Amino acid sequence: MNLDRFKPLTVYTIYIAATPDQVWEALTSAEFSRQYFSGFAVEMEPRLGGKFVVRAPDGSEHISGDVFEYDPPNKLTVTWNVNWPDLVAKLGATLVTYEIEQAGEAVRLTVSERHDRPLSDDILSGGRTGWPAILSGLKSLLETGKAPQIKMAPPAQMLEALKAMGIKTP
Repeated sequence: MNLDRFKPLTVYTIYIAATPDQVWEALTSAEFSRQYFSGFAVEMEPRLGGKFVVRAPDGSEHISGDVFEYDPPNKLTVTWNVNWPDLVAKLGATLVTYEIEQAGEAVRLTVSERHDRPLSDDILSGGRTGWPAILSGLKSLLETGKAPQIKMAPPAQMLEALKAMGIKTP
C-alpha cells in the first residue's frame, strides 16, 4: 500500500501526564483499551505487517486492519477498516497514525486519520465525533486511573450519508 496517497483529513493532538511507554501500552493493549474505549478491545500483533483488530464488547470483530508503521513507543500506523458491508469497498481504507512525543513532563499524542480519497464532512463526522471521546477517556485513565464512560452512537448525518451510498449499517 502506498502511504503517500493518503491525506490527513482529521488530526487531533492532546497532552497527557504520562510516559511514552504508558501511552503506547494504553493504545495497544486490550486490557487498557476496554477501559477508555467503551468496552472495545484493541488487539494487535506487535510487529510491522501484523494484524490489527478492534473487538466490540460482545467479542465480534468491529475493526480490522494491518500494522504499517511500528516504532514503539513513538509511532504506530494501522489500517482502520470498520467491518460494515461494502464500507471499505466504497469509501476506501482508513489509515490511523499515532505519534507519541515527550513534551516536558507530558506526552504529546497526535492522532491522524487519513484517507486515499476525498470524503464528505457527513462521512467524516463519525471519526470527528468518536476520536475526541476515545482520546479524552485515554487521557483520563492514564492521569487519574479512571476513564469516564462516554456513551455514543454513530452520528445521524454519517448514517444517512452511508445509507445514501448503499452501505448497510448495524
